Amino acid sequence: MTNHSMPENYVEKVYAGWLGKVIGVRHGGNIEGWTYEQIERTYGEISTYLHQFINFAADDDTNGPMFFLRALEDYTHTTGITPEQIGLTWLNYAPDGHGFYWWGGYGVSTEHTAYMNLKSGITAPRSGSIEQNGAAVAEQIGGQIFIDVWGLITPGNPRLAAEYAEKAASVSHDGNGKYGGMFIAACIASAFVRKTIGEVIRDGLQVIPEFCELSRMIRHVMEFHQLHQGSWREAFEFVKENYGYHLYPGNCHIIPNSAVIILSLLYGEGDFSRTINICNMCGWDTDCNVANVGTITGVLNGLSGIDESWRQPLHDFLCCSSVIGTLNMMDLPWCTAYIARFGYAIAELEPPERWKSILEGTSARFHFELPGSTHAFRTDSDDPSRNITATVGNSTEEAYSGERSLKVTFDRVKGGYGYRVFHQTYYRPEDFNDSRYDPAFSPLLYPGQRVESQIKLASYISIPVKARMFVKDVNEDRRHYGPTVELEPDTWTHLAFDIPKLGNACIGQAGIEFVPSAGRNSPLVIYVDDVDYGGTPEYSIDFGRERMEYWNPVHMEVSQCTYLRGYWTLENGALSGSYNGEPAECYTGSLEWRDYVMKAVVQPKTGLHHLIQVRVQGGIHSYAAGFSGESKLVLYKNENGYRELAVVECEWEFDCEYELEIRAAGNELTVTLDGIKRIKYADDDHPYLHGQIGFANMKGSRTYYKRFAVSQP
Repeated sequence: MTNHSMPENYVEKVYAGWLGKVIGVRHGGNIEGWTYEQIERTYGEISTYLHQFINFAADDDTNGPMFFLRALEDYTHTTGITPEQIGLTWLNYAPDGHGFYWWGGYGVSTEHTAYMNLKSGITAPRSGSIEQNGAAVAEQIGGQIFIDVWGLITPGNPRLAAEYAEKAASVSHDGNGKYGGMFIAACIASAFVRKTIGEVIRDGLQVIPEFCELSRMIRHVMEFHQLHQGSWREAFEFVKENYGYHLYPGNCHIIPNSAVIILSLLYGEGDFSRTINICNMCGWDTDCNVANVGTITGVLNGLSGIDESWRQPLHDFLCCSSVIGTLNMMDLPWCTAYIARFGYAIAELEPPERWKSILEGTSARFHFELPGSTHAFRTDSDDPSRNITATVGNSTEEAYSGERSLKVTFDRVKGGYGYRVFHQTYYRPEDFNDSRYDPAFSPLLYPGQRVESQIKLASYISIPVKARMFVKDVNEDRRHYGPTVELEPDTWTHLAFDIPKLGNACIGQAGIEFVPSAGRNSPLVIYVDDVDYGGTPEYSIDFGRERMEYWNPVHMEVSQCTYLRGYWTLENGALSGSYNGEPAECYTGSLEWRDYVMKAVVQPKTGLHHLIQVRVQGGIHSYAAGFSGESKLVLYKNENGYRELAVVECEWEFDCEYELEIRAAGNELTVTLDGIKRIKYADDDHPYLHGQIGFANMKGSRTYYKRFAVSQP
């Protein structure tokens, strides 16, 4: 099969596939590692989600795909991408030793082993090779669980999917571990254009060696299915006997779990719900296996094949745990656009006009164009009535642009109360009832930025209604409001709000408040479209007024911050950072920020290296400036290692407070100390032009950061 054109419904199929992935992770999450017998005794026949979550926390199965795919943005989307570049992507986006993966130990966890290899300079593909790590480590399950996106970007082209997948999987896996990734990616690519699951599996078999253990197992399970098509439970006994955990080394070998995937695909006969339920009931690495079959059958069936009961609890929300806090709160339509953009780029085709601005990122942030999408919007109100029902749903009834909008319904409202629809722009531990893979966040929105939307009061609503944009500072539990507008029924109204400059704020919600000025138990129906926000922030934080966020005894985070490595806490009214050698780094702000000024009060405590950062794009891409050595002020560029760009003599002392500032404008960086300009440097060598702010030290140093501010340059 070759890919001469894109499927007409490509974007919707990507959405369905990624929904299937996320549904699968959630479905299997809380019984991961259970045996078939435990699941059967506890649940019997499974037909729906087993656990209810406030919001489902981060998981390695979704962390890996969304962040490894960023190699195509950071390097090249072509087949010229190398395993070494994908390995560098690991180092850039994964926190060191916490979150993201299972950090089970070198030689125990394959991902931990590969990460440590990469960090020590053993580049991919050697980092994941049998030669380096041995077959037991290299053939664990991770080669296939992080691989789905490579099939989603190569629709109808299994061999191209396998080519990308081989490079990605080889960062950490080899042998059957690598072949499993190639097989799954090829099946996903095939599912865009095939009609039956048998055809999909046969296409997957074409991209792996005919005589490898994975291929032998797949053909064996297919032969059993041909002779015993009635009972999947009988088939599992066959799998357990011939390909069970007891036959393979390590904690989670790929072959037993791949066997469960093949079994569930065959006996599920392509049906989404039946397939993921069978896969979950088999046990072993449930979240990983159910996620892979969820992607395959999600693409195969499309959105219409995924029952709303699977979609609704997700709320279109995906939690992650990278070093980029604003990327740890994704909505699934954003993921879809990010993935699909590479699909068209690889095919060297222009997206259809209706998707072009969305995939290019020039449309409003929240567009509601994907069927059923809500972009994780939620509702609340001041109304004390307990019998009010509020819903958000995707609608083709109205649209300001495109074909769809968000329909917001309150079934009974009263005059004088506020009724709100909003996007959550920051999450705290109380927003979750689990803590898997250590998520941490930086707000999506900041003081000084702008929020706007288009809204329309339904034509049949007769009560007078006013509306205004708002943001909520969750530190102060206070809403800040934009101008109030009286709505006219059946008329689109533009709302906008320039958020004022604020100190010590944490913007946790952004949305629209509706206030009926009359009515009692009347319905309220509003259509919302083209919600957007952005701009340069203007804000300041005093760490003496921030808080530690407690998830569990070994997972505590400084509010609004993520960190790469080191010990970061709040102490004596300051952010305190330290580590024993390598750079300790802590970040906040947005990856999207471009030109700005970062100013911080820095107090060296011990050691000789005390820095602040700008244009942070991850753990191996940033600028930093500050004290380095006994009498130096240095500007660094981090390119998988710090390199001096400029240095001046500068006397400094321990326990003294210094105001350190970096101004980033275009490719020019200006470093100011206590109001005196000390360094000006133009970076003409692949400059970093956007990114977060941060705090850093190295070589056993410890630093206090009392406060900081971000402003326009």
